[in-house]
Amino acid sequence: MPKKQSSPKVSTLASKVLSGAKKPTPTETRRLAASVLGQDEKKGQGRK
Repeated sequence: MPKKQSSPKVSTLASKVLSGAKKPTPTETRRLAASVLGQDEKKGQGRK
């Protein structure tokens, strides 16, 4: 099964946010969160 990967657009956005060069809009925040959750191979929080 191929590994899931973020699009270049989302990766660039994440890089800018993490470096402090950009403050994300609410829409961009949702896009970043969706990308991370979409790559979750365990699908859920699991046990705590």
